[in-house]
Amino acid sequence: MSARLVVLVSGAGTNLQALLDAGADPAYGAQVVAVGADRIGSAAVARASAAGVPTFELPISAYADRDAWDQSLCDQVAAHEPDLVVSAGFMKLAGQAFLSRFGGRYVNTHPALLPAFPGMHAPQDALDHGVKVTGATLFFVDAGVDSGPIVAQVAVGVEDGDTTETLHGRIKSAERVMLVEWVGRLVRNGYLIEGRKVTVL
Repeated sequence: MSARLVVLVSGAGTNLQALLDAGADPAYGAQVVAVGADRIGSAAVARASAAGVPTFELPISAYADRDAWDQSLCDQVAAHEPDLVVSAGFMKLAGQAFLSRFGGRYVNTHPALLPAFPGMHAPQDALDHGVKVTGATLFFVDAGVDSGPIVAQVAVGVEDGDTTETLHGRIKSAERVMLVEWVGRLVRNGYLIEGRKVTVL
């Protein structure tokens, strides 16, 4: 029985596509059963539709306030009974209602080796700091910003002459491989979260 993934997106959907492709192999152990977006008409939603995966679009501007949006997101995701919720380039922070329902089942990636360089500008921050190695992190989302328990990390070297775009491009490639590998491991093997430590069984 494949685990059920709901994937949350905002943009192009390259991480989503990698998960869709992985799920085509029954041995992967997980399938994307729905895709949700925080905006109308994203390329990621088009990818999902092309793959025959149900979608929903929830622009914040359609709601009275952020709490109402968060509750709607929670309800839409819950309707698909996910075993794991994956943020794949989703550019909105989940609120308390969502985290109360899906805490410990909601993973996200970040283009740095957390806890270094949290926030929106991680590749540029790494360049500005002069680090020689950065990378990507897969973590369980909590109420903080890029602060939850870490599942996996992958290192990416910083090269002479790197720009934010060239560095971020290599990070995204490594991040995609890590995401597919470790989402598969989480759902196939199970896991424990004890404080800040994640153990994949």
